[in-house]
Amino acid sequence: MAEAFFNKYAVHKAVAISAGTKPAKQVNPKVVEVMKEIGIDISKQKPKLLTPEMIKEVDKIVTMGCSADFCPAPYMKAEDWNIEDPSGKSLEKFREVRDEIRRKVEKLIKENYPA
Repeated sequence: MAEAFFNKYAVHKAVAISAGTKPAKQVNPKVVEVMKEIGIDISKQKPKLLTPEMIKEVDKIVTMGCSADFCPAPYMKAEDWNIEDPSGKSLEKFREVRDEIRRKVEKLIKENYPA
């Protein structure tokens, strides 16, 4: 969700890449559904494995409330948003998480990429 929001709102300023230490086989269908509700189609997105090469190329790392077994970016400061994982919860919880991520992405862009 964060990647989709960032890439929509930060056009021509920066690009986000979402990846994880243990990526799922597919994007959660509820995530696809709640993003479609607001006009963002992420149905063709695929979860990606976070690699050392990715870390070397970024300016900023944001974690969602990292439940990883290890920190993938030990030498780079990461901002942790501490977002609740809605997996296994109601569609309403997915909407709440979506809206929280959108607010945080908008704030990130405003603070780091002023108009």
